[in-house]
Amino acid sequence: MLLVLCVDLDDDLGRKTGIKTPVMGRSAVEKAALALAIADPSDSDGNVMFRGLQLYEENLSNPVEIAVITGSVKNDVAAGRKIGFEADEVLNRMFTGEEIRTVIVTDGAQDESILPILRTRFEIESVERVVIHQAQALESTYYTVKQFIRDPDTRGTLLVPMGILILVYPLSVIFEMIDRGSSMFGIIVAIMGIYVLVRGLGIKESVRQKIDKIKRDLYTGKINLVSYSVAAIIILIGVLEGSNAVSSFSKIEYGMQNGNMGIIKSIAVFVFGGVKWFGAAGIVSSVGHITDKYVNEKLNLNYLNAPVYVISISSILYAVSGYIIGTIELEFLAMVIFLSTIIGFLSTLLWNVVDKRLKNQ
Repeated sequence: MLLVLCVDLDDDLGRKTGIKTPVMGRSAVEKAALALAIADPSDSDGNVMFRGLQLYEENLSNPVEIAVITGSVKNDVAAGRKIGFEADEVLNRMFTGEEIRTVIVTDGAQDESILPILRTRFEIESVERVVIHQAQALESTYYTVKQFIRDPDTRGTLLVPMGILILVYPLSVIFEMIDRGSSMFGIIVAIMGIYVLVRGLGIKESVRQKIDKIKRDLYTGKINLVSYSVAAIIILIGVLEGSNAVSSFSKIEYGMQNGNMGIIKSIAVFVFGGVKWFGAAGIVSSVGHITDKYVNEKLNLNYLNAPVYVISISSILYAVSGYIIGTIELEFLAMVIFLSTIIGFLSTLLWNVVDKRLKNQ
């Protein structure tokens, strides 16, 4: 039996007409094609279905069937998964024990990217590509460029160096501020370089995933979203307090904003001034994470070590930085390091013992 299979990768049929897929049979496919053509006359997926109907009519002398399957507009993974599910459903409906030969009908190179998925289910006899003649070269070029930008290998090896090279000139112009016209041109080229770097490093996808995760946390009532937000604010306060400490210390010691403290002593002063806030942020975020895990019944007792570790590490950093800048004695530093280490060991041992006993009950 011959199967004429029309593929709509981004589900224009379902999104624009509301028709559920897969669609099977000549009459059903014809109605779907007309519905899509009326909903959007410029959509090439309508042409795909009409071409499929034409192939169906040309092969009526032999057993023939026609079907339409669709993917998803979300992303390639979701589209491929849906294409696979609908292809399996078509096979289940057609099951007659006969060998099924398939003609795939698509509207361009992008739809053909799912051919490996279909080859695992059908014996593909040929692929019919239906593209409006005036747009064929443009579509092929667009798809090639799109694949180039989305491919992690090519964008990482080519777009990143290209973005850095584009940024060299505008940054030099901006910093030198030769004149207003050159600076404006430099800013424009800098924006272009930043865009190329963003695409090359895949930052857009990472940001989008983070935003999607924040949305899920917001709508599912996860406390860690609140705790992380509060922790970020506390960290910002810590940075300001650390910077103020450096400024104040340099004035006291040297009578100037940027005294000759040296990099190590400057870092020590910054840590000494802000570590209390950094520790508080760590405690808030870890407690929020623990609360969230407990509410969702996924709490591992080892998570309870986190606040203890934060306190121990913060105490050691506070004592070490204080010793470097001369406000804490060596004996006090040794005592803090000893007690913080013991507390961390005891916390780890305690929760591991409790966890094992609970599992053995």
